Amino acid sequence: MAAGRSGQPATTRRGSRAGGHSGSQRRSELLGIAAELFATRGYAQTTVRDIADEAGILSGSLYHHFSSKEEMLDEILREFLDPLLERFTAIEKQGENPEQVLDELVRHSFAAIHASPVAVALYQNELTMFSRQPGFEYVGRTGKKIEKIWLTVLKAGQKSGVFRPDVDVHLTYRFIRDAIWSTVRWYRPRGKYKHEAVAVQFLLVLHGGLHTA
Repeated sequence: MAAGRSGQPATTRRGSRAGGHSGSQRRSELLGIAAELFATRGYAQTTVRDIADEAGILSGSLYHHFSSKEEMLDEILREFLDPLLERFTAIEKQGENPEQVLDELVRHSFAAIHASPVAVALYQNELTMFSRQPGFEYVGRTGKKIEKIWLTVLKAGQKSGVFRPDVDVHLTYRFIRDAIWSTVRWYRPRGKYKHEAVAVQFLLVLHGGLHTA
């Protein structure tokens, strides 16, 4: 997964809207604000005060919900990566036809971008930082597990004769991975293109290429 920015940060200060929210709702709202700032400004460049200002609260009030900026980042990443890995694992186990499994992996990837564009952009933008950040080693491990799933499917397709045998599966995976996740730079959940339609077009090119014959 390697891409760019997810779009513009929120245009409204949200603190005034959340006065009557429950603790869990307020926590989720603050995580959403932090994720947008981390993705658009950069994690290192975003301070606790920045998050609090965007939420319309004092910096000290943020610590009623989170012990640190690192805790917020950890929760954002786990809420994105854990379900993604779980779903990819289920897709691999439930499918018997490698081509159908690959197609479903692709479709779910675009669905994940649609559902969590800010988390996807954050992951893409800060991946190098995660590898150096103590306590975030699991991010790299999760990425390797996801890669293994895709490679297993590609190899199974070659073995069964569904996929051509003269391509390098590791390079193929990287081509597919980067092509999919880089769409976070331009895809908009409320934009012209729906994620299902984007997945269909991607699969048409992936399986058939651009040649008419």
